[in-house]
Amino acid sequence: MSTLLKRTHMCGQLNLRSAGEEVTLNGWVAKQRSLGGLIFVDLRDKTGIVQITFDDTIGEELFKQAEALRSEYVIGVRGIVKERSAKNPNIPTGEIEVFARELVVYAEAETPPIYVKDDDNVDENLRLKYRYLDLRKLKMQKNLRFRHSIAKITRDYFDEQGFTEIETPVLIKSTPEGARDYLVPSRVNPGRFYALPQSPQLFKQLLMVSGCDRYMQIAKCFRDEDLRADRQPEFTQIDLEMSFVDQDDVIAVQEGFMKRLFKDLFDQELPTPFPRLTYDEAMERYGSDKPDTRFGFELKCLNDVVCGTEFKVFADALAAGGDVRGICIDQGSGKFSRKDIDKLTEQTKHYGAKGLVWIRVEENELKSSVNKFFSQEQLREIADVFGASAGDLILIAADRSKVVFDSLGFLRRHIAGILGLLDDTRYNFLWVTDFPMFEKDEETGQLKAMHHPFTNPKAEDIPLLDTEPEKVKADAYDIVLNGVELGGGSIRIHDRKLQAKMFSVLNLTEEECQEKFGFLLEAFKYGTPPHGGLAYGLDRLVMLLAGEQSIREVMAFPKNQNAQCMVCEAPGTVEEAQLEELGITLR
Repeated sequence: MSTLLKRTHMCGQLNLRSAGEEVTLNGWVAKQRSLGGLIFVDLRDKTGIVQITFDDTIGEELFKQAEALRSEYVIGVRGIVKERSAKNPNIPTGEIEVFARELVVYAEAETPPIYVKDDDNVDENLRLKYRYLDLRKLKMQKNLRFRHSIAKITRDYFDEQGFTEIETPVLIKSTPEGARDYLVPSRVNPGRFYALPQSPQLFKQLLMVSGCDRYMQIAKCFRDEDLRADRQPEFTQIDLEMSFVDQDDVIAVQEGFMKRLFKDLFDQELPTPFPRLTYDEAMERYGSDKPDTRFGFELKCLNDVVCGTEFKVFADALAAGGDVRGICIDQGSGKFSRKDIDKLTEQTKHYGAKGLVWIRVEENELKSSVNKFFSQEQLREIADVFGASAGDLILIAADRSKVVFDSLGFLRRHIAGILGLLDDTRYNFLWVTDFPMFEKDEETGQLKAMHHPFTNPKAEDIPLLDTEPEKVKADAYDIVLNGVELGGGSIRIHDRKLQAKMFSVLNLTEEECQEKFGFLLEAFKYGTPPHGGLAYGLDRLVMLLAGEQSIREVMAFPKNQNAQCMVCEAPGTVEEAQLEELGITLR
């Protein structure tokens, strides 16, 4: 059994001020280089890398030990810090080295299946399979510490604001909130199932009924849905609820939280209050309910300008109650060839668009893909809606409103990325408010809650629940950063009669309401305060502030695109005896 050398310093903490000190370090061998009478070892721990130097004056046995070191051996070293003659400006410890006087090998290591370095460019599934090696990379260690910092600031800030951290159950009743539940069979109640929570929504509302006043939790949540770069089947929320508040109260507390995060993490003063856009304005101007406002290319409506046109694509869209809208790319005409525009057109088909109309604005004429349908005067009238000038490129979509918004919302951000306009050092926060209360299910045509059925309607719209429910706006709000939704919330319904009305609009019978939400409705009988809250996606927040493109880069053991854990090979099969005990038969 090897002797433990008790650590005095972390590798990345050493600098010129440490020169002359005796230090003891522990870590992994990142690299070993032998130059005859000198052996150099790059020693790595979670804080960084430092060079260890072994010379032939330390004794034959110790020198041979150093010669035998290989990548990922786990070692302890005691030695003297000295200034390096050949400094390395590429690492923080590059001005010093540690001349070893003692070495202990704690564990040898086989050649790892992936390189433990930040720029290894290895297949992601291989990275996830050997995640415990992948996490040794300094970038990954930095991301995990950054995540820890955000979690700590979160707890400290909300504690100072009078919030109490309370854990809510993980095994609950299935009450689907849009996505599929993960189900857990009950052994002691055969034929019955728990669900893993998609969010703590109902329990945090019960905590408001219970008088806790201000609740917070860094909560694990689960949704059985298809994955994207910023989605995982299990994820973490910063979950919040407050009693006796309105929308402005909730927003003020959240803006204070963001100010605190940016001050503590980046020493940056974030200007508040953040701008607010209604949902309708966000869609009209940006084609998205999470708009990126770091650049222009705002949508313009062309319905009035092209009304009466003989161009079938525009005419059919307007006749069907749809829209004709476009964006103008400043000086984009010379930056996008016909082939480039064809590629953009193909990409918009993923959003339902059947095609794009383009107009190039030149000094003396306007060229377009619809020249034979529009005169120069008509094209100029369209260009004037955008305030377009020579060199600009106009892209137009015509279809159902949703398709037009989705397509142009995608295009404006995608093109901004191509043109290098997405400045990651610029943080544009905003609130999107006044969401529609309901949306139509595309398959059934039935109304469903856009957020969830406990969201309070705007007070002035409550009479519309009986007559024109599709026009009702919700007292809901999302916080958006650079085109990404960081979190969303609402003021909740606390009036039992209004909650019953909401269920009625959603065509939920009394039996269905009792079956799904009976315990919450029962609690509401006994005095419910006005309350509201919000939840952030912690993984997404860390991803954005760390400058990463995927939440898998800021999670220790994420699932892959097929919702599999590559480390432990979950989901897996179970023994027949376990299924029998649960009363489950597989088809």
